[in-house]
Amino acid sequence: MTPDLDPVIHAPARLRIMAALAGLEPGDTLTFSRLQQLLALTGGNLITHLRRLEDAGYVTSQRVRGIRGEVTTASLTEQGRRALAAYRATLADILDPVDG
Repeated sequence: MTPDLDPVIHAPARLRIMAALAGLEPGDTLTFSRLQQLLALTGGNLITHLRRLEDAGYVTSQRVRGIRGEVTTASLTEQGRRALAAYRATLADILDPVDG
């Protein structure tokens, strides 16, 4: 029997956030505004999903001082990378045909 997909990641917007952040090198970040542009999400929708991912320990965000004032950045935690890898493996198990 295949384990269930992680419900925190499985929501479409959160899966897209995780995938976008997973494309970064560990320790790299994306600004909130850049993530919002990439995913075409409203600010309120993005912050809601980021908070849920943060509560699960998958994402971390911080406010940093930039040239034009403070900006919020987000990155995937090591726990988030492991959770996404497990999610992908589970999804592959579900999608792979049953051997004969």
